Amino acid sequence: MPDSTPFSVQVDEYIMGFAPEVQTRLQALRQMIRETAPNAEEKISYKMPTYAQHGNLVHFAAYQHHIGFYPAPSGIIAFQEELSTFKGAKGSVQFPHNQPLPEELIRRIVEFRVKENVEKAATKKQKKK
Repeated sequence: MPDSTPFSVQVDEYIMGFAPEVQTRLQALRQMIRETAPNAEEKISYKMPTYAQHGNLVHFAAYQHHIGFYPAPSGIIAFQEELSTFKGAKGSVQFPHNQPLPEELIRRIVEFRVKENVEKAATKKQKKK
């Protein structure tokens, strides 16, 4: 069930579980995502903050040395060159705590994922007609 408040209490609780300096980074990332995907539902899924709009867009999670950002494999592939300076895997990238978050890149990845999900939903809707 979608949350009627602008921010999920569950995500607040998740963020509060970390040291203050990590909380600041998590709140900044959360705000970037919320501004870039204002229609996305904020929830906890896979035990991490998740944003969904016609399906999952992105997830993030804090770790000891980095923030894991999970924009699905398509989000990694589309920005592969720009993400090449970060550790990552098929559907994830690590943003080290000792570096600033790449705000502009994160926003573009979220925009890409929103567009991708909206287009997939429209295609599904067309096929049903």
